[in-house]
Amino acid sequence: MTIAPFTAACIQLNSSENIQDNLAVTEKMIREAAAKGAKLIVTPENTCHILTPSIQKLKTAVAADVHPAIKQFSALALELGVWILIGSIAVKISDDKLSNRSLLFGPDGGLFAQYDKIHLFDVTLPTGEVHRESDLIAPGEKLVLADTPLGKIGMSICYDVRFPQLYRALSQKGAQILAVPSAFTVPTGKAHWEVLLRARAIENGCFVIAAGQTGQHHGGRKTYGHSMIISPWGEVIADGGEEVGIIYGEIDLAQVDVARTAIPALVHDRKMG
Repeated sequence: MTIAPFTAACIQLNSSENIQDNLAVTEKMIREAAAKGAKLIVTPENTCHILTPSIQKLKTAVAADVHPAIKQFSALALELGVWILIGSIAVKISDDKLSNRSLLFGPDGGLFAQYDKIHLFDVTLPTGEVHRESDLIAPGEKLVLADTPLGKIGMSICYDVRFPQLYRALSQKGAQILAVPSAFTVPTGKAHWEVLLRARAIENGCFVIAAGQTGQHHGGRKTYGHSMIISPWGEVIADGGEEVGIIYGEIDLAQVDVARTAIPALVHDRKMG
């Protein structure tokens, strides 16, 4: 089946510690993107809220069955008739653990797919900045490929982008679009963000849609911004810079076939070791 080209949008946010405020801002921006013709709208990691130190999220996060974001964005997708990929929300799964969960809602309002972040950000950066996501987050264990009428979307979150085997597995299963919602730090963003995203697009012949957080957040945390939409040939179609806002790009899946025919790396894969 041939899928007609469509417009995708990335919402670039500066999420605060207040869940309701963030959801209201996100809804307003999703409405704007839909009004401008976007059929797939992607928000960043931590759409619901950012708290530093992140362990404080345990005090405010709630379980999936009562999480306000799920009801709100389900209703919004139905009302607008669009696909909404909420980059991630914090979902409480026990007294001491959360899931960092990405949610894809269809135009019927249904929760079409969900993905729990597999690779957790436990790092000490050269600047001295320390992150220990595993103190709070339980890692996911499953690849998620959402086979939608807009194409096959491989789901991931932020730090996952440093693990090319995840995207290779998704692409071998048929992914045409790779979603990489993120809250990238500033030092790693400046050094690695664009090159990692472009590499994932090029090596797999996929579109990459990467919505990001930007600016300064609660507790002094800073994120890099530069949400990006990248073609299967590795071209940056749109770059969100450092300001809160929306970027748009045309997704024509015929470009996936062109890239994979020109350089059939997926076909040439060999098992190593």
